[in-house]
Amino acid sequence: MSDRREHMLEARGIAKSFGALKVANNVTLELDAGERRAIIGPNGAGKTTLFNLLTGEIAPDAGTVLLDQKDITRLTPDARARRGLGRSFQKNNLFRGLTVRESLTLSAMIALGKARQFWRDPGSDVEIAERIDQTALWVNLAGELDLPTDALSYGARRQLEVGLALAARPKVLLLDEPTSGMSPEDTGIMLELLNSLPSDLAMLIIEHDMDLVYGAAQRVTVLNYGEIVFEGTPEEARASDEVKRIYLGDWGDHHA
Repeated sequence: MSDRREHMLEARGIAKSFGALKVANNVTLELDAGERRAIIGPNGAGKTTLFNLLTGEIAPDAGTVLLDQKDITRLTPDARARRGLGRSFQKNNLFRGLTVRESLTLSAMIALGKARQFWRDPGSDVEIAERIDQTALWVNLAGELDLPTDALSYGARRQLEVGLALAARPKVLLLDEPTSGMSPEDTGIMLELLNSLPSDLAMLIIEHDMDLVYGAAQRVTVLNYGEIVFEGTPEEARASDEVKRIYLGDWGDHHA
């Protein structure tokens, strides 16, 4: 079997400009099934823009996006999600007024094209109910299923956001700064959560907390001005003078 068959998500020569500003410049990225990869870089490097290009929020000027070896470049975000591309966002993106259980259920039913049935009796769907129970276990919210989302702590809300993406059972999960605004304790909980997810789930993570990056990622990609300037293991990134200059500063030396 060739290596290409193992790639679950691919970006081939992705380019995007807004006027004279190049926000993605010939970006080529390959994520294997089950791989955990972090994308790091300074503010304005193009990380979230790359996610938007991968998920279809923004159309590229050039290049191709493939999911599980199939071209999804022209598909809408909803169609990509139904094909198995899940995403959480940097800012809270929850269903206000619903409980944790209802939120996870609605997310799953949207992914399955059953959203119109949600307002009837979603609890009658045994497959969905079992999926929600398992998802709640994954994100450590099994004891909070009947709480309103507004009653959750900030850290638990971030966990629920990951759960909303997982409820759709994605093949690839894109996480945009999952620990943004978290305390060190909550960040540790999130790290344990991510490391406990099914091993066949591929994850691409934008993150500024380098302890989480080095604790969760098998490989690191560094973006700068819309270009990939480094790819390697966390240890190689920590030792790279170029990565230190662009992003890590003294962090790599202090944590060697």
